[in-house]
Parts: sequence; structure tokens; C-alpha cells
Amino acid sequence: MSIRLISISHKNAPLAVRNLFAFTKEQQVHLMKALIRQGGAKESIVISTCNRTELYTYTQPGEEGQSFRQMQELLLSEAGAGKEEHITDYLRFYQGEKAVHHLFQVAAGLDSMVVGEDQILGQVKRAQEQAMEAGTAGKYLNTFFRYAITGAKKVKTDTELSRTSVSTATLALKAGEERLGSLEGKKVLVMGGTGQIGGIVLKNLYAVKGVHIYSTMRGVSLSHDSHAKNGSAAVIDYQERYGYLDQMDLVISATASPHYTLTYDKAARELKTAKPRVFVDLAVPPDLDPRIGELPHTWLYNMDDFSRLAKANNAAKEQAAREAGGILEEYEQDFGRWMVFRQSEPILHEVKAWMLGEAEKKGFEKAIDKFFYRLREQAKPGDLEAFFADIRDMER
Repeated sequence: MSIRLISISHKNAPLAVRNLFAFTKEQQVHLMKALIRQGGAKESIVISTCNRTELYTYTQPGEEGQSFRQMQELLLSEAGAGKEEHITDYLRFYQGEKAVHHLFQVAAGLDSMVVGEDQILGQVKRAQEQAMEAGTAGKYLNTFFRYAITGAKKVKTDTELSRTSVSTATLALKAGEERLGSLEGKKVLVMGGTGQIGGIVLKNLYAVKGVHIYSTMRGVSLSHDSHAKNGSAAVIDYQERYGYLDQMDLVISATASPHYTLTYDKAARELKTAKPRVFVDLAVPPDLDPRIGELPHTWLYNMDDFSRLAKANNAAKEQAAREAGGILEEYEQDFGRWMVFRQSEPILHEVKAWMLGEAEKKGFEKAIDKFFYRLREQAKPGDLEAFFADIRDMER
């Protein structure tokens, strides 16, 4: 099949390791092109999210040139992690059917920290679109991703897996409630509210009774429709965030900033009122200086901490996950059949031309008899049994 995958995810790598592979869009495009230009791949797609970075490649069967070692070297080079001790212990390698199965699980949210979460499907779509724009995804990986996305959509409509929407964004509020009790009457600051994850945080906050919401924006003159519709929400200039910090009970940061949105020294100077506070960091690389968790009366949660909070959700969705697996298996098989026929097109054309020639010389019935004779003489018994079983199923 010649589909290869290298994966780094929350399942096998801690946050500190995942930070190394949190690629920008420019880095993702550069890596995809390098996999083709230097790595021997014909096609490539990179998925990079807060909980995973994955490299998918396709190489024409029989063509030498691409290897996992080359993929690994390019990945580590882009991450600047080539000299990190034991870094390869966190990489997972998949090929062929195992690589196909993995993407189907990922797209449907079955491989997520929060089983059934909705964000990953959109992230898989954007990864494919980005590869198409970069010119690194062709007919094989595009079809592969299309089957996985279609299967994931079927799971969402036909099972209970995503009916109750839970994600890392919703767990951010659970973290606040775990330490503060009810959020009613509390003040919450959201940094990155215009982004995908931050937007979900704000949407969930709007449904909480009596919470006072503050959201940062770069340039307070900018409009924010969601805030305009919510009387308990206020927009503040990002540059003034430290001035509001002492008032806050819960602070959530989910930006794409390459630097800390809050540093320890500045936060320590501003936090003068002694009261319980929760800081939640939803970014990879992290937005919040980890030393903030050392401040008095303060708890700091990052992405790794959510695995514990997600356990109850994941246990409740075990039955739906099993149903989802059955649906995805059908789509995996459909893609496998498409792949076999697509890669066998030259042989199919040769057989078709041969049969037409035999039919022209001896008649169609003789051509069919000769085809089955050749099949009997050359195929393995097990393959013949499977072939005729499939023919019987077609007749039913």
C-alpha cells in the first residue's frame, strides 16, 4: 500500500516533548515539501495540533527511495530535536493498513485525549487542505483523507459519540469548577477568544449563569459579535491584561503566540489579593509561564493535566466508541479496495486487452474459460476461495 506514518501524540509523549513538534504553518509546509524533495515520498500531509503531530506520506509501490529513517531525520531536523536524548522513544511508526486504521481513529476522535471531541475532525480537514494548497497531496492521500473524514462524519451522525460535546476547551471550565466550586459570580479572563479553542471556551462560558467574562483582543476598538450579545462580557485590550489580573478567579489562555502571554514575574507583581485562582493553559507550546503554578493560592493546569479530567467522559463513551469502530471498519475496507484497484490499473488494462483479443479470436465464452483456467493454475487456494466467496456474495 506504501502509506507511512510517524506520530507523536498525547498517548506516548509528554507535553515537554510535544512542544518541540508544535510546528507553525510555515514549518508544516516546509516539512511536507522536504518529505517529497529529500525524503523520497510522492505525496505528504502533516497534521499538527496541541495534542499530536503526524506525518503521512505515500510512495508508489516498488519505488525505492523513502524510508522511515529519512522521514525521522527530516522531522527531527524541523523540530530542532536531533540531539535531544532518547527523543526517538516518543515516535510511533505505522505502515500500510495500520497507518490507514490510525487516521480513521484520529479523524473520528477515538484517538483523542477526550474521546469523541469535535475539534480534531476540522483539524484533519485543514491539514488536507493545506497540503493541497502546498501541492504535496495528490490522488492517493487526498482520497485516503476523504474516506477518513467521511467515515468520521458518519460516526458523528449515527452514534452518541459526539452528541454531548466535550473537548479540552470544555475541560478548562471543569478545571475551574474543580478548584473554585461554582463559577457563578466569578470573573474569568480568556486570552485567545478569537481562535478556535478560545472561541469554544467563550461559547461555553456564555451558558454559565452569573459568570463575568473578560476577553482580550489586540486593539480594543475591534468588534466582537459574541460579546456584543452578552451583557456579562467585556473586551479588554491585550496590552492591558496584567492590569485586570488581580480581579480574576479563572484565567484561560489559548493563543498561538510564540511567547508567554503571562510571565511569572509580572503576574507575581500584579496578584495582590489573597484568594484562590486557577490558570488554564490550552496552548502548545505553552502560553503561561509554568512557575505561575508556584504562586500562593494558585493552581495551574496544562494539556497533560486534562487526561485525568477526561477519564469520566471516555468511560461513558465506551459503547459509542465500539459502535464507531464498526462504522469506520467499513470505510477502511472501502478505501482499501479503492487503493488496490487504483494501484492495479496497469494490470487491469493488460488483462482487459488480453481478454478482448481472445474473445475476438475464439469468442467471449472461450475467453472467459481461459481466464478462469489461468486463475486456477496461478492463484493460491486460499485466494481462490476468497475470490469465489466474493462472487457468491455479489450474486445475492
